[in-house]
Amino acid sequence: MPTDLPNERPLRAPGTMELDPSGDGIALDETRRLIASNKVEGTAVYDRKGESLGTIYNFMVDKVSGQVAYAVVAFGGFLGLGESYHPLPWKALTYDLRLGGYVVDIDADTLAGAPRHGPDEDPFAEPGYGERLDDYYGGRKPAI
Repeated sequence: MPTDLPNERPLRAPGTMELDPSGDGIALDETRRLIASNKVEGTAVYDRKGESLGTIYNFMVDKVSGQVAYAVVAFGGFLGLGESYHPLPWKALTYDLRLGGYVVDIDADTLAGAPRHGPDEDPFAEPGYGERLDDYYGGRKPAI
């Protein structure tokens, strides 16, 4: 699982316990800058043309950096039957306010051919799975 995330401006002073840099205080679901994981799960994922690819099933957080590494997209199936789960690099997703969901520069065919797993499988327990994902997606954020 990658931990080489881009350098970002610190949102809070090092060593502080401030949880919400927007100053809104602690919220249960959403502030101007923060969103709870349960609000991300179920959010639609679209391709560049605005066509639905699936929904965010969950996301994988890097234990060391604390950053989200992958969004697992539920793809295909009907009413939860026959779905497959495709981890996408989190940095490949961009939130679109107009669509109310995430946009990726990946079409349905590319997603269908991506590394995936079933509902009762834990592919991240398999050595090398993260590297296979990185190899498939090229380890970079697609231009959107």
